[in-house]
Amino acid sequence: MRDYKTNAAADVVGTSRCDVRTAQRAVRTIYELQVAHTKAKRPNGFTLAELLVSMGVLVMLTLLATQLLNSAAKIITLGHKQMDADSQARELFDRMAIDFAQMVRRSDVDYYLKSSTTANDCTLCTRQRGNDQIAFYSTVPGWSAITGAQQSPVSIIGYRIHVSADTVSNRMERLGEALVWNGATSDTRSDGKPASVIFWAPLNPWASVTNSPFDIIGHDVFRFEYRYLLKNGDLSATPWYATSSVRGLQDVSAIIVNIAVIDPKSRALLSNSDLAALAEDLADYGGQSPGGLLAAWRATVDGNTTLPRTALSSVRLYERSFYLSPGSL
Repeated sequence: MRDYKTNAAADVVGTSRCDVRTAQRAVRTIYELQVAHTKAKRPNGFTLAELLVSMGVLVMLTLLATQLLNSAAKIITLGHKQMDADSQARELFDRMAIDFAQMVRRSDVDYYLKSSTTANDCTLCTRQRGNDQIAFYSTVPGWSAITGAQQSPVSIIGYRIHVSADTVSNRMERLGEALVWNGATSDTRSDGKPASVIFWAPLNPWASVTNSPFDIIGHDVFRFEYRYLLKNGDLSATPWYATSSVRGLQDVSAIIVNIAVIDPKSRALLSNSDLAALAEDLADYGGQSPGGLLAAWRATVDGNTTLPRTALSSVRLYERSFYLSPGSL
């Protein structure tokens, strides 16, 4: 067999009379060109096994990407629900803080509060079962059909859960009704008397025949409970400890408010009767230690087996203390 490498070297040496190193380099170059030419003739492509493996890897990557997107969507949705509830609670608490800070605290005015017994200066102070109600006089602007010099700087402020079977049922509403200088509103009650009189008269703002002063301040707040922090350090459902008299809330250091909120998307899963029943299940204040009422509410929500878990998991519970400014007797 003829060695083409040797012959090639000999040909190079013989023709050009180069030295041996030059001949070797020439032989090496010719060999590399032949190898490259041989490789260039091989067909380009993938085998069936390679294609199957590639498709399997692609399917796995697609499934992983889909799961990641679904998980991200759930996390974003939960975050939006939390932000919706937090936003409503913050708006309500900020409004309450302004109203409570400017509360008229005098022994010669009436209040609409909750109490274990009736006080002689709070005719409508009664123990409230379920959602609480509160009303008081405050020096914040309020709505009035009368304008001009007749308006006074005093308004009736009230909070309660709207319970009527209509489109705003089970939502927190705020009353902000401005008074005129003689202490009466332009509205009348069913008995023909002024809807509210500031001095020495039972304060019953819910008897007003007009809905104009009412605003829905918590569209998805469905439970409202409050209690008192007394100046002696006790938590109480009664706004006094020295004597059975409100006395302008002189014995009260702060009002502690608890609310339950559900975001709009989760609310759509429940009927008004479902929300009313859930609110009824959340216990009233009964002497629980600080944080105890909130914990009891959470246990009730978590233990509910009749309502959709998707909706119940979105119920948010909040608690805030509103310290009152010093009052005058």
